[in-house]
Amino acid sequence: MEANTRSTTGRLPAAFLTPGSSSFLDFLGDHAPELLPGNRTLPPLKGAVELPHGTTIVAATFDGGVVLAGDRRATMGNVIAQRDIEKVFPADEYSAVGIAGTAGLAVEMVKLFQLELEHYEKIEGAVLSLEGKANRLSTMIRGNLGMALQGLAVVPLFAGYDTERDRGRIFSYDVTGGRSEETGFAATGSGSVYARGSLKKLYRRDLAEREMVTAVVQALYDAADDDSATGGPDVARRIFPIVTVITEDGFRRLADAEVSEIARSVLDERMERPDGPQAQVL
Repeated sequence: MEANTRSTTGRLPAAFLTPGSSSFLDFLGDHAPELLPGNRTLPPLKGAVELPHGTTIVAATFDGGVVLAGDRRATMGNVIAQRDIEKVFPADEYSAVGIAGTAGLAVEMVKLFQLELEHYEKIEGAVLSLEGKANRLSTMIRGNLGMALQGLAVVPLFAGYDTERDRGRIFSYDVTGGRSEETGFAATGSGSVYARGSLKKLYRRDLAEREMVTAVVQALYDAADDDSATGGPDVARRIFPIVTVITEDGFRRLADAEVSEIARSVLDERMERPDGPQAQVL
């Protein structure tokens, strides 16, 4: 007998009480496919549509974990749409996602991803491996390909602490859901080229957590210095990058006061050396 998935008698529909897939996306696709972002039909449009876009996200591994950070600016064409947007979110206890691309769709994708991981844990009674989490996110991005081809792309950066390998790992994606594991550091978004170039000269495997956080803030500053869509530290409004650290103790977002202290020290040094710290030639 077919389950009644649309019951209105006050009880949960049978679909919610029937054992099924450990994937929340599969469940949603079977019983309410119209709720999946990638299944929505856009109305016919003429010309480009300006929507808020998130920009630069940076990640870097260190001995003991990984740092994931993002600037706070969202742009809409040549206009600053929001100065204090949040672009870095915990996915679960040991992983996080930084979003770049169409802001509204990106935030919605993160919420679905959080549900996906929580649903799996409840159904299976175990936590999905970090590799498995990265694969699930890849599937979600691939499901948004139709929207991406219409200009509504989402390109996140995923980072986490692998409890099986005892180290931090970083995964980057393209709009088709193609996944690549990055070594050392990575960046995505409009300012990613400049942030990656900055980290290329600053990154060292032996940096401690505080030093790596400082290097990441330096990279975001360099991105903002050359990319108008990336926001630098805003001392007047007290808006600073969101910086998160994931170690064997789990996900931790640095307090605003701590990030402010690091950002202000970076700004003070830039007053003396605008191009930032110089790497040794040899």
